[in-house]
Amino acid sequence: MTPREASRARTRRLPSVALVGRPNVGKSTLFNRLSGTRRAIVTAIPGTTRDVIAHPADWRGVAFELVDTGGMFGASQDPLHALVVERGRRAIAQADLLVFLVDGREGLVPADREIAQLLRSASTPVVLAINKTDDRRAKGGLLEFAELGFDPMVEVSAEHGEGTGDLLDAVVERIQPAPVAAAAPGGAAEVRVAIVGRPNAGKSSLVNRLLREERMIVSEVPGTTRDAVDAVLRWHRREFRIVDTAGIRRPGRVAGGGQVEAVSVVLARRAIESADVVVLVVDASAGPTSQDAAIAGDADASGRGIVIAVNKWDLMKARGPEFVTEFDETLRREMKFLDYAPVVHVSALTGERAPRLLEVIDRVAASRTARVRTPELNTFFRQVTAAHPPPSRDGKPVRVLYATQTGVAPPTFVVFTTGATRFHFSYERFLVNQIRDRFGFLGTPIRLRARRRRGRAGRTPVRGRS
Repeated sequence: MTPREASRARTRRLPSVALVGRPNVGKSTLFNRLSGTRRAIVTAIPGTTRDVIAHPADWRGVAFELVDTGGMFGASQDPLHALVVERGRRAIAQADLLVFLVDGREGLVPADREIAQLLRSASTPVVLAINKTDDRRAKGGLLEFAELGFDPMVEVSAEHGEGTGDLLDAVVERIQPAPVAAAAPGGAAEVRVAIVGRPNAGKSSLVNRLLREERMIVSEVPGTTRDAVDAVLRWHRREFRIVDTAGIRRPGRVAGGGQVEAVSVVLARRAIESADVVVLVVDASAGPTSQDAAIAGDADASGRGIVIAVNKWDLMKARGPEFVTEFDETLRREMKFLDYAPVVHVSALTGERAPRLLEVIDRVAASRTARVRTPELNTFFRQVTAAHPPPSRDGKPVRVLYATQTGVAPPTFVVFTTGATRFHFSYERFLVNQIRDRFGFLGTPIRLRARRRRGRAGRTPVRGRS
């Protein structure tokens, strides 16, 4: 594939394959199985999935986007059910192929017939997947699904993976092939951005604003977002994968929120660990809290780049410049260890400064992978340590011999000394701040380690928090 063909393949929309069916027939389990991820929350509670979850997949060299439509059908006590149905219908209308999942163990039920009638009216190719056929109770009733009139019919077990290859064969035979694209030489890597924060901080609204579409369900009900839902955003020839996450509450409150919320928080924390840049959304009307600081602490400990987005700023800015100064001072005081993280005041409602947020995310992603040449780094350390030598150890002076950058994402530096294997935390912080002043590293943690030049006993890693 030539670079031009690869570029065209990357920009072409992938065929969309949507999973539909009644609650608890195994859609989320099948989604996780086919996508090779654990993205969708799987519980026995009907209506667990709310947002439309999508993930790129491929089979036999053919790429497509796999979509889980959530609990569209059947009775629901979920106060957001109408919004779930609206998003699901939109995903069905945009799909190139529908995988209609039924429960072979329960057999054909009236709700399946209602869904089948709706799918026939969509004029979209349908593959019927009969799930849970590993259960011998399902074997006797498989023929009754032929009544629905869909061809082909594929028997699968989403839980154990049986028959999924046959299902994928049927899928790729019926969609316009989009070959798996090879990356063009020198092409910029996708930046994974996790949007995190407390419930009702405006995370989903902010994601919708950045994407310029109503992709995420938004409501005033706390805990609206459950799964970690992602979408690709192309901005100034850069590609961001924006991941909207569930609101993270204090552990004591999560314990009382039930199984769904507990799993949601696990997925949110997993999204932090796999992100390149974490955007912490702080509710300006509520102000920074200790829970905001705790969430940011997780991102810092994971070595992610961090941007603080103060949302709902349209409600605050009328209070004048003194309020702005006081708010930012309070924010920095609550999160002293995040003095390196840039703050962007935004409004998901009006879109104010949303482009600025994308610009800062891009800069932080670049800083996280920046390198300093070893000669330049050693010149810097000679100057700094000559003016401010390291504290003595056991009454003996400590000299810095040389330093090198050993890694990126996050930037990691090793300093070789005549004796110290660990700097005093205040001196370590001083060095980290000096590194920032000279070389930048906007929005990214810096790790600093000290090693004694002779012997191996002193190779204790020192973690530099900034």
